[in-house]
Amino acid sequence: MSTADARDSTRETKLTLPKTWHAESADTMGSMGMFLAGLVLVSRNRYLAWPVALLALSSFMNQHPIRTKEGGSTPWTAVMTATFALLVSHSAMFTFTDPKTGALKFSS
Repeated sequence: MSTADARDSTRETKLTLPKTWHAESADTMGSMGMFLAGLVLVSRNRYLAWPVALLALSSFMNQHPIRTKEGGSTPWTAVMTATFALLVSHSAMFTFTDPKTGALKFSS
């Protein structure tokens, strides 16, 4: 056989496994940000919404594109959920209620 042929039986080598395996760790920043954003959406805690937004931005800046192929949540979802949680938690400040009835007041 030719020396350039990859199927040459004299060029066979024994399969050896690596001594250590490189394993990607889970994206805990994104998961924690999504969990806390859900907590803000349920509790409407305005003061917790800002750290969640910073955590989502941190997750977005430190994203690993290979993890999105493995089925992990994308950093865009964490940013959008944190933004939505920020808006929902602060929306109560912009609604006007009648002090006597507690109902929404649309006109004066």
